[in-house]
Amino acid sequence: MLDSVTLTEAHAELQERARRFVEDILIPLEVEAERAGGRLPAERVEVIRREALARRLGGGLHALEHGGQGWSHVEWFLVEEQFGRSTNALSWHVPSAYNVLAHGSPEQIDRWLRPALRGELHDAYAVTEEHAGSDPSMIATTAERTEHGWRIDGVKWFVTYGDVASVIIVMALAEGRPTLFCVDRTTPGIEVVEEPLFTHNYPHGHPTLRLDGVEVGDDAIVGGVGRGDELQRAWFVEERLGIAARGVGAMWRLLDETTAWATRREQGGRRIIDHQGVSFPLADSAADAAAARLLGLEVARLADAGADPKLVHAKASLAKLFVSEAANRCADRALQVFGGRGYTRTNVAERFWRELRVDRIWEGTSEIQRLIIARALERRGVEAVLR
Repeated sequence: MLDSVTLTEAHAELQERARRFVEDILIPLEVEAERAGGRLPAERVEVIRREALARRLGGGLHALEHGGQGWSHVEWFLVEEQFGRSTNALSWHVPSAYNVLAHGSPEQIDRWLRPALRGELHDAYAVTEEHAGSDPSMIATTAERTEHGWRIDGVKWFVTYGDVASVIIVMALAEGRPTLFCVDRTTPGIEVVEEPLFTHNYPHGHPTLRLDGVEVGDDAIVGGVGRGDELQRAWFVEERLGIAARGVGAMWRLLDETTAWATRREQGGRRIIDHQGVSFPLADSAADAAAARLLGLEVARLADAGADPKLVHAKASLAKLFVSEAANRCADRALQVFGGRGYTRTNVAERFWRELRVDRIWEGTSEIQRLIIARALERRGVEAVLR
């Protein structure tokens, strides 16, 4: 498995292009974003958007004809890994869109996907509910047939980008079957119930939205009635692999900065890296990061090779579980090495220490990933999961 991903010169060029963007454009804005609660001035956001488009880094997996880059999953992983080196989710300003929009009608693609990939609007994905978090089959939001289309009623929690999105992709039960709808944010009946404050300082919120008698037509349905679970499964795979890629990038940055500090900082006449209490945690983090990177790239390769989607789903859970847990360990160790400086919010380790925590929760908790992996061991066999 470990030597099955061959990276080419083209991969190296793409990776370096993404790294230069992160180091030249994103990282210099981190502390400003932190001090501003995550919200940068419009002119700063425009620089990020413009530079991302100029460097051909937006909309990676989306098709060229839709305005994306048409990357393979391996190429996308390499770029997301670099995005993960920055804090404060500044890469959220890079034009992109959820993969389910690619399954929309030509009209939906023209109205929502193409503008999103040009950086002209955001989409949001609304699935989680008060009693449907780790178990999306428990959703209670309904879409009832009307004379002119559908009436949607329900309350959605943690709708990322829900405070800025132009279109909300809503999961609802239509004729008793999970179905996705593209809902224009200006449609009457959409109300922000709450805008919770979270541990991280990110550019956009995760509000609670109520849909009360929201009227849409048949043209709002994505992919057809009843395809919600199928489309969402593909969405979960991509999101979980993306979390893994960005977690690897975070560990990479943490190791860069912490090792540099430990080799410069002296205590008791010795560099602190010469003390095993510092060097061993760094070594453990390097082992975590190296293993995480190989695992994530292998999942990306399998996706590109057209492997069994159920196996890719299980392996994406494996990558998300391992990397999210490992990145949290790495951030905690790095913060400890920095000592008191590590507990200041201008320190990269402190920001990652807060920000990486949610990766063990969203897009399926670590516990849910363990359930998926255990079921794959039972149903597909140990060899299939490990090889």
